[in-house]
Amino acid sequence: MAPNARLDHRNPLVFDTHELGRRPGALQRLSRTVNAPKDLGLQDVVGVPEGAPVELELRLESVMEGVLVTGTARAQAEGECVRCLEPLQLDVEAEFQEMFSYPDADERGRVTAEPDVDAEDDEDRLFLEDGMFDLEPVLRDAVVLALPMQPVCQDDCQGLCSECGARLTDDPDHHHDAVDIRWAALQGLAGSLEDGEKDEMSGADAEAGVDEKQEK
Repeated sequence: MAPNARLDHRNPLVFDTHELGRRPGALQRLSRTVNAPKDLGLQDVVGVPEGAPVELELRLESVMEGVLVTGTARAQAEGECVRCLEPLQLDVEAEFQEMFSYPDADERGRVTAEPDVDAEDDEDRLFLEDGMFDLEPVLRDAVVLALPMQPVCQDDCQGLCSECGARLTDDPDHHHDAVDIRWAALQGLAGSLEDGEKDEMSGADAEAGVDEKQEK
């Protein structure tokens, strides 16, 4: 990826490497807690809420071609169980390693008079800008890979009843009496016949009552 617009040093996800220097082998360790950027996770599935704290542990190493950044991010994600649809929270720990290249170094690490245009156009590369780098795209990719594609509230979640929607984990004995569909139509017909017989009997009783009154 080519150098982007000027980075803002006030952005908590932008890091300055000037103190590290460009001497190969130089190391720097950093710890920082930042607010989660927007859309940090899998959209509509699970993710770290915007503004939630993200703890970062970074190791910066100066190498010939740039700065190698190795780190770990820890945060709490929120989502919805794919089985029972209940809200859930889970701890996420994402590890990452990324090279941020010097704009004035070629792919072999040699300093050149002018930046390699082809290297700048390579979308797979990240570059330092004025000695700074933006960790957000690296953090975003790492967190997405660390999150489950199908989060569950617990490993043995039984999901929902397909007939009434009850949460089965709360009621392990929950069940519905099974009805053989081959008999369902006959049961309905039997019920209709019984209702018809009752109506006929009611009509007969009414007629008998009228006849008794007429005889009197």
